[in-house]
Amino acid sequence: MNTKPSTSDAFLITGEGVDAVAPGLWIVRGQGNTFVAEIDAGLVVIDSGPGGKVTRGMIDSLRTVSDRPVHAICFSHGHIGYNSGLPLWLEHARQRGDAPPRVIAHANLPRRAARYRETMALQERMAELQFRREPGTMTGKFPVHDPAEVFDTVLVLGDLNGRHVVLIWSPSETDDAVALWCPAERVLYGGPAVIDSIPNLGTPFRTQRDTVRWAGTLERLAHLRPQRVVREFGPCIEGEQEVQRVLLDTARALRWVRDEVVRLMNQGLGEREILEAVRFPADLFAQPWMQPTYGDPHWIVRDVYRSENGWWDRNPTQLHPAAPSAVSAALARALTDKPAVLAEARRLADRSEWQLALHVVDLLALLDVDDPDVHTARQLKAHWLRRRASDVRSYVSKSLYHGCADLLEKGQQARFGIH
Repeated sequence: MNTKPSTSDAFLITGEGVDAVAPGLWIVRGQGNTFVAEIDAGLVVIDSGPGGKVTRGMIDSLRTVSDRPVHAICFSHGHIGYNSGLPLWLEHARQRGDAPPRVIAHANLPRRAARYRETMALQERMAELQFRREPGTMTGKFPVHDPAEVFDTVLVLGDLNGRHVVLIWSPSETDDAVALWCPAERVLYGGPAVIDSIPNLGTPFRTQRDTVRWAGTLERLAHLRPQRVVREFGPCIEGEQEVQRVLLDTARALRWVRDEVVRLMNQGLGEREILEAVRFPADLFAQPWMQPTYGDPHWIVRDVYRSENGWWDRNPTQLHPAAPSAVSAALARALTDKPAVLAEARRLADRSEWQLALHVVDLLALLDVDDPDVHTARQLKAHWLRRRASDVRSYVSKSLYHGCADLLEKGQQARFGIH
């Protein structure tokens, strides 16, 4: 199972169908791995899916293995899409004549939902770029729903003397993330805290995440001594020894990044200097579960740096910058030998030094002027972004390189502030 979708035709969809994890425990494929646990009162469903045919398929798949009523629907976290399908589950219960399911989330989730409603146009544009969708295709596709109940730290569902499960606040990718512990089977659903990629910290245009807090979450989950962990994405982690290794070594890696970035900051290094200086130890970062297939270790460095620094890049010119249009006009007048800039950028590209070529061509490509050399620079930049995408493993990086190239080629770069 891939950590995240490999094409723009999927929005984090993991497939179709249902897989048994243990008696009374199932994975239902949807947006991520939806988890279902049977307790005495009925079924507990973690994430209702993105809606539409995907959520309807999830319901149909679940009904091939259990006819029990849905007792509760719990949000694994507050990112858009994972619970846009909630109304379909509620309607399903109504049609069956079942009592309405409890709808539960962590206490931080309503605040995130309110923020997403306020910034929905921004959220949709970011998702279109991150998942390489045409502009406007995400508009209105993922409604945000509120829970009916919230909890702070731990919530037991079911009778402690019977079959029960425990919701556990597990701040990681979001501050409203939860895990589900099934003590009788010693099975843990890790939610967004556990995927088969390096933890998704420092992602390029999302809000900041807390590296050390994520490490603490993994350590607390490991303390439960699970025999099996169901990831939000990817295959299960099997066996107590392997679970301890994956969770605790990941936590150690995150704490190592924090310590190393702080050490380098204390030496006076800035963000880009730290990115150049840091060397990730193979015993922590070369492990199969730490591969940069979605996140990237350099992004974690940037998140740690941002946690201790402001927005200033240490260039005093940027403290109170002039208007972008004025800067572009001035630079366009100053760059009197634009063909020479293009020639140097092409020379670097001919040597496959794509990143340096991008830095040089940006002297022209970022200008907001109508000039033939600027148009050429933008087309070259689009081509080199695609070549640069082949150098990186992160799905998000690849998507952003290709998505920005698409916009440049279509002349739509201003929509995302991409020049």
